[in-house]
Amino acid sequence: MRVATIDIGTNTVLLLVAEEAPDGSIRAVAERATITRLGEGVDRSRTLSRNAVERTRACLEGYAKVVQELDVGRVAVVGTSAMRDAQGAEDLRLAIRVLFGVEVSVLSGVEEARLTFVGGLDGLGLEATEDVALFDIGGGSTEVVVGRLGKGQPATPYVQSFDVGSVRLTERHVLSDPPTEAEVAALSRNAADAFAAVPPLAAEAIPVGVAGTMTTLAAVALRVTPYVGALVHAIVLPTERLRQVVQHLAILDLRSRRAVLGMEPNRADVILAGGYIALALLDHWRAGAVRISDRGLRWGLAHELMHAPPG
Repeated sequence: MRVATIDIGTNTVLLLVAEEAPDGSIRAVAERATITRLGEGVDRSRTLSRNAVERTRACLEGYAKVVQELDVGRVAVVGTSAMRDAQGAEDLRLAIRVLFGVEVSVLSGVEEARLTFVGGLDGLGLEATEDVALFDIGGGSTEVVVGRLGKGQPATPYVQSFDVGSVRLTERHVLSDPPTEAEVAALSRNAADAFAAVPPLAAEAIPVGVAGTMTTLAAVALRVTPYVGALVHAIVLPTERLRQVVQHLAILDLRSRRAVLGMEPNRADVILAGGYIALALLDHWRAGAVRISDRGLRWGLAHELMHAPPG
C-alpha cells in the first residue's frame, strides 16, 4: 500500500508518497517541496493573507494530481505553525477536503515535534538505544526533541516548540539588504533567549538538524546543485563550517545570496534567520557538529499512516 503525507508549513509545503520496502523500511516513491510562504505576515497580523492561501491552494492542486497518478491508498494532511497561530484558514481547509477527501489536522507543537523526531531519524543508522537531540527549524517555530527511538514508541523526555522560525524572525528583525550588524545581533539574541532553558547535551553528542534551513545550508557548504536529498542526508557538518556559511551569506545582498551555489532561491530571504537560529541552539549545546536530515515530519507521519489499522 502506498501512502501520501502532506506537511503544510509556514514557509514550505512538503509531499511524500511512500511505500513499505521488503525489509520493513519506508521507501520514497515521490517527493515534492514548494515554498508558498503561507505564514507571510502572520507574526504581525495573526491572519493568513488571501494571496498566501491562494499560493498554497495552487500548490496542493498540483500535489493532488501526483497523489492520484501514483495510486495512493491513504492520505494525511497536517498543518503546523502558521495554521496553529492564524485565522483565515477556512478556504484552505475546504480545498484540502475537496482535493484529498480528508480533513487537515492542525498539529500542536508537541505533536509536530514527536512526528519529526521519528521521521527525521529515519535512514540515519542510529541505534534504538542511542540518546539523540533533534531540532527542526520551520518558518514559524522551531521544535526541539531529546530522546531515543526505542524498540516501539519513541521515548522523548524533552519535547518543546519555540515561536522562533526563519520567516517569523526575518519579519521581526531584518529590514535592510544586506542586514545590518544590529539586525543580525537582534536575530541571534532573540534565538538565544528562546533556547536558554533547553537542557544540555551529553559530551560529544552530535545533534540532528532537520528541514529546509539545515539542508539548504548543507547544500551551500557542500556546493550541491541541483539539490539532491541523498547527497546531504546523514552528513555531519562541523558547527564552525556552518558558521562560516551563515556569516558569508549575511554580508551578501538578497540578489547575490540567491545566486550562491547550493542555495534554494526562494529561501534566500529567510535563510539568515534560520541559520542564526541553528547557531544559537548549537552554541547553547556547545556542539562541535550537526548531523543533517533531509527527512522529517512527513516521514514520521508516513510511518504512522502505514501501520494504522484499517478504517
